[in-house]
Amino acid sequence: MKSALYEVLSDVTMPKMVRVRQSFDNHEIKDPEPVIREELSRPALAGTIRPGMSVAITAGSRGITNHRRIIKAVVDFVKERGGNPFVIPAMGSHGGATAEGQLEILEGFGITPDYLGCPIKASMETVKIGVSPEGHEIYIDRYAHSADGIIVVNKIKPHTAFRGPYESGLMKMMTIGLGKRQGASTCHQSGFKNMGRLVPMFANMILKNCKILFGLAIVENAYSKTYMLKGLTPQEIPEEEPRLLNLARSLMPKILFDDIAVLIIDQIGKNFSGDGQDPNVSSRFATPYATGDFTIQKVCVLDISEKSHGIMIGAGCADTCTKRLVDKANLEASYINAITSTVFDCVRLPMILKNDYYAIAACIRTCNEVDRSRIRMVRIPNTLHVGEIYISESMLEDARKNPDIEILGSPEPMPFDPSGNLPDVGAWSA
Repeated sequence: MKSALYEVLSDVTMPKMVRVRQSFDNHEIKDPEPVIREELSRPALAGTIRPGMSVAITAGSRGITNHRRIIKAVVDFVKERGGNPFVIPAMGSHGGATAEGQLEILEGFGITPDYLGCPIKASMETVKIGVSPEGHEIYIDRYAHSADGIIVVNKIKPHTAFRGPYESGLMKMMTIGLGKRQGASTCHQSGFKNMGRLVPMFANMILKNCKILFGLAIVENAYSKTYMLKGLTPQEIPEEEPRLLNLARSLMPKILFDDIAVLIIDQIGKNFSGDGQDPNVSSRFATPYATGDFTIQKVCVLDISEKSHGIMIGAGCADTCTKRLVDKANLEASYINAITSTVFDCVRLPMILKNDYYAIAACIRTCNEVDRSRIRMVRIPNTLHVGEIYISESMLEDARKNPDIEILGSPEPMPFDPSGNLPDVGAWSA
């Protein structure tokens, strides 16, 4: 006998969906190695590496296209200058706040000692390097602290929970990534309301008191392809990062449609966004200190990416999810991340339905002031890849009017299998 819950949702009309391509600035650095070599060969950068010195190179947990190639290019450059490079996971409390978990994240990106040709040194131990003007104790990774020099490598992009001249980037990598769980916790304890002030305060102390040789900033386009690689001296990092952040913001992926009633996100994951789903795309911000200029009535998430290792950050910002997602969730590892950030909304469990069909149906059924027979619904693989998406048939007229949208197919029923689930996201988002 069917439960009352699923009886209520069984008569929901699923719209036909159409695959479309959204067009953004597609400039791309396809071969990062020569660009990195050119950037790092500036005398002000290359001259900081002396023969025989040990050099720590940061590698974070964010999904970065060409990540392992970029890190290896920096490793190779240090070797050519006579240095002894090693890589450190610089990712705060990610990976369940364990050295093993952080190594596993890097391995998932293909960043391994065999590939790099140098050691990876992972530890959650830190060293206090100073006290901020407001009395905060500031820490960095003990391996980085013991090195003769540190190279900071990270992607620059808008943050999901706060606004400021420095958001996700080199300054935050020094403050929270190098700070491991202890440093990240110290910074987060003041709340995201103060993060825009504390990130540069902490980072400037690290620049002053630690042996930062230089930084390599990565900017990606809306297709998550490498758009720019920029080598920066310690003095240039605080000067140039705000400009690079503005560039990254202008290049961000977004959904080029208004008045969306339901958004389906096939996968959430830390490899897509620190929040699992980027609220700059989904409209679901976990704090009041970062906002967007649009809203979506209902958001449904279907699964967790393999590279997220069960971290279900982002599920709590949705309205519905699947039992499949919850079964894959590593709640304790997710909770460590939430406790460190002091924000619990991202790890709350939304309404849990037994399959994709019912998770989507519940969202459609509960939209207000819309024609549910002509629901405006969008399906994306994740919030990092929105070049090709699905829109409901009712949105076709908008698509035809927009020169940045190409219609790729005809309206088709959603292909639910006999168990009520949709085909694996990899079938259409690769």
